[in-house]
Amino acid sequence: MSVQRAAFAATVGNMLEFYDFITYSFFAVEIGHAFFPAHTAYGSLMLSLATFGAGFITRPIGGIVLGIYSDRVGRRPAMLLSFALMGIAILTIALTPSYATIGLAAPVIVILARMVRGFALGGEVGPTTAYLLEIAAPERRALVVAWQPTSQEIAATAGALVGVILSGVMSPEALDAYGWRIAFLIGAACLPFGLWMRRSLPETIRRGEDGSKEITKSGHLALSRRHLRLIVLALMILASGTISTYVTQYMTTYAKTTLNVAANLAFAVSVVSNGLQILGAILGGWLADRHGRKPVMIWPQLVVLVLTYPIFLWIVRAPGVASLLFGFGVLSLIGSLPYTAFYASFTEALPQEIRGGVFATIYAVAIATFGGTAQLVVTWLLHVSGDPLAPSWYLLLAAAAGLVAMSLIPETAPAKVGLTRIEPH
Repeated sequence: MSVQRAAFAATVGNMLEFYDFITYSFFAVEIGHAFFPAHTAYGSLMLSLATFGAGFITRPIGGIVLGIYSDRVGRRPAMLLSFALMGIAILTIALTPSYATIGLAAPVIVILARMVRGFALGGEVGPTTAYLLEIAAPERRALVVAWQPTSQEIAATAGALVGVILSGVMSPEALDAYGWRIAFLIGAACLPFGLWMRRSLPETIRRGEDGSKEITKSGHLALSRRHLRLIVLALMILASGTISTYVTQYMTTYAKTTLNVAANLAFAVSVVSNGLQILGAILGGWLADRHGRKPVMIWPQLVVLVLTYPIFLWIVRAPGVASLLFGFGVLSLIGSLPYTAFYASFTEALPQEIRGGVFATIYAVAIATFGGTAQLVVTWLLHVSGDPLAPSWYLLLAAAAGLVAMSLIPETAPAKVGLTRIEPH
């Protein structure tokens, strides 16, 4: 199997994850109406977003369980299991009757499905990123690892396009009643194809005679402790990137509810920004293979820190096609450059014996802590402050923390790049 086909098969789960994520974010208001009736629109939206966040509670558990499973048994079986669980959860949400039909059972079922989905996704990114690094030639690692964020943005763009099309051809009443279910079912249609693709993947883990990796759970923990400083820095960078991603993807709801722009323009903002993030992820990987990981992390992050507030000020003062598309587009393109380099750097710095488990756990903890709360925090900030610039406050704080960690993380690019680097132990 070619590296390109293996990379595509490995990242199909990420595509489903982000398609589901974008779909839920886009239709948070409609999902709130279906499952969480409340006395006010704000209350219904907050309940819907809280359920969105419920799936993040189980992510660290999935990261630990499925990540270590991928280190001991293999990347392929871990990726197959996470993908199957993810598909079951998405179908459950799409097909669950509304609160008006089955009462309290509806929100309970949806919350449980989100928790199963969270468990599955917790163990998705770590094994997948480790697999991408392990199938790549040393001089092309960052570009191959770029499939990780690229696949996410492709799916996010597809989700945005589905939102644009549905909002254009359906009435608001139809969209609220069942249109959002159609969007979920479109994503679920890729399940059989994804399972077939992942079953054909070659394994990259070298097993011992007993069929498992020759490292015990206590050995896994001891080896992880030796890389504690790296893990803390990685957690800071992932927290920064997670807040940026989830707040940016919340911009559809923000544009509709705070800036009061038309729904089709709100969806178009996400289509453009997600499309530019695809370009940024690929470009970031290409640059990181040629110039090292750290420069590609630090300089774009610094630019984002400088531009965030002025761009939000422009958008708030003159909300429209130019400010929304160009403003969010610039932040999306530049902000996506550092994270392909980071994925490659962090994964390279970890020994293979703990690579999947540590990456999955740290990623899941960052997502659970900061991703699951980002949209709630922004919605709350907007509500209590009444200031439409509130999202920029949170983004600035996250960007600053990420920049500090990026400046401290070691360089791991191959020696031919000509940079000082560390070797995994």
